[in-house]
Amino acid sequence: MVVVTASPPRGNPVRLVPARLGLMDLLRLGGMGLRTRPLRAVLSALGIAIGIAAMVAVVGISTSSQANLDRYLAALGTNLLTVSPGNTMFGEAATLPDEALSMIKRIGPVYAATAVGTVTDTAVYRTDRIPKGESGGLALQAAQLDLLSTVGGSMASGTWLNKATERYPAVVLGATAAQRLGAVPSVYIGGRWYTVVGVLNPVPLAPELDTAVLIGWDAAKSYLGFDGHATTVYTRSTESRVEAVRAVLAATANPAGPDEVEVSKPSDALAPKRAATAAFNSLLLGLGAVALLVGGIGVANTMVISVLERRAEIGLRRSLGATRGQIRTQFVAESLLLSLVGGIGGVLGGFVVTGSYATTQNWPTVVPAWAIGGGLLATLVVGAIAGLYPAVRAARLSPTEALAAA
Repeated sequence: MVVVTASPPRGNPVRLVPARLGLMDLLRLGGMGLRTRPLRAVLSALGIAIGIAAMVAVVGISTSSQANLDRYLAALGTNLLTVSPGNTMFGEAATLPDEALSMIKRIGPVYAATAVGTVTDTAVYRTDRIPKGESGGLALQAAQLDLLSTVGGSMASGTWLNKATERYPAVVLGATAAQRLGAVPSVYIGGRWYTVVGVLNPVPLAPELDTAVLIGWDAAKSYLGFDGHATTVYTRSTESRVEAVRAVLAATANPAGPDEVEVSKPSDALAPKRAATAAFNSLLLGLGAVALLVGGIGVANTMVISVLERRAEIGLRRSLGATRGQIRTQFVAESLLLSLVGGIGGVLGGFVVTGSYATTQNWPTVVPAWAIGGGLLATLVVGAIAGLYPAVRAARLSPTEALAAA
């Protein structure tokens, strides 16, 4: 296709300028090439869609499985660390400063921190008729309101402490403590009756809470003379930074005496969890690459056959003035449109497959955003690469050669 720029002066040759193809022109040309052979286009797009759907589904199902594994391993406390007072250099029991909890919360990777404090010289009884020496080995602990969520605990019955009950004579029993005390509506502590508002299920991450009777922090200060010193601080931090957090916990909790602070070690489940994550990532990369390769071969095959079948069209367009660049651009545009349609269908199909399978396995449905965006981007890249060779081959055909071959 050519455009005459102006009526030339008599005796001067006419200067012809190739017409430029705008974006809408490219879309129309690319769409026309697909519409003229709908069955081949549908089958080719289906091949790409299956490849992309396989990649997204593999990534989604594997990620959902990994999320389920992470949830299980998180229940084992892979990112839980505890801080407690040790002994002074003279062998005496140390205490954590009053500001220890607030200072620990300032550590960047720490996203949750809470504390309990032992209420000393106070025992818990089922009735006021039991001798003082027979406490049953139950510990009375002052607790922060966010203790339950931080340690991953749950209620067997009743309710956890709240902003109202933490200030009044109310307690929550640990699982073992409830068994020893029996089904009692209240317990006797320090000459006063305290209402039992709830019972905990066993807490695997903090088994010491199973034998504890938990009272609100403010109520312990008001009724039992609690000194406000935390005896155990529970922290949750970003899993990748657990070791770094552990290294600074002691100095943060007690800057004046870090040697007087004991910090727990990360869970033994942390190393297997990281190994499983690395294995999953390698698997995803390998399967995704294979799926993209299959889709790319399908696009390239379709475009090469399209060039062979459309020599007459190419020769006609070249004879009417279409440049080699315009022919190349047309076939690359067709390849990109074909790949984009297949890619969108593949992403949707992969998402549906992932959701269906994850639901049957009671897993969380997780399809990473990078898999969706990466699938579409990879589809376009593969489409461009796969369509480049056929486009170059089509552009090299001379008008006479193309028309003669047709």
